[in-house]
Amino acid sequence: MSAPVVLPRGAHRISRRQIAPEALKVLYRLHRQGYLAYLCGGCVRDLLLGIKPRDFDVVTDAHPQQVRHLFRNSRIIGRRFRLVHVLFTDEIIEVATFRRTPESAPPGMDEKEARIWLNNAFGSPSEDAFRRDFTINGLYYDIADFSVIDHVGGLEDLREGMIRMIGDPERRILEDPVRMLRALSLSARLRFRVQPELFLAILRHKGEIRDTSPSRLLEEFLKIIRSGASAPVFAFLRETGLLPLIF
Repeated sequence: MSAPVVLPRGAHRISRRQIAPEALKVLYRLHRQGYLAYLCGGCVRDLLLGIKPRDFDVVTDAHPQQVRHLFRNSRIIGRRFRLVHVLFTDEIIEVATFRRTPESAPPGMDEKEARIWLNNAFGSPSEDAFRRDFTINGLYYDIADFSVIDHVGGLEDLREGMIRMIGDPERRILEDPVRMLRALSLSARLRFRVQPELFLAILRHKGEIRDTSPSRLLEEFLKIIRSGASAPVFAFLRETGLLPLIF
């Protein structure tokens, strides 16, 4: 892997004043205990675009049990993908551990056990970034020196206004068809173009959305409705033929 692009504190617009105090408390405590502590995902994207994030997610090299030990006001959630929720009065800060994608599970595991093991294989920041869905969601903000770290070309795609899948679009959609909804939703909300290869993959595999569980589709629909830009998102879903397939 090539070296990441790193924007130092003076080369980007993110200020700690824009970050929820609860998120800063989590980041600083992890950092003071010797762990890497980054903001990640959509909140970094939105801060760089001058948009107020709806929530703040943290990623670290501390394992879930270590995070749980640091925060009495926390709980470990999930079995398929273990996370820690740090609970404040009016805010929940989600803390994940850097993941990687191993080639295969240890021999002797059944399919269910193997899926859990594969989703909880811990890794490095760069390995974690390449597991994410879109390049503009693969950016980190490092509380240690206030830099922005880009392993996947997300900064360039932010400048270009492009929704680009990390990795092969067809394979990533078949892994998780909900990514089609997320791509079109982001495109409509941010007024970004969709990577041509990704758009063709969506048109080719849109029928895969019918195999997604109703609970996951409902979760994505609620996110769209709460986004404040649901009308253009639903119009885009209708134009691509995804909306009738979902209903």
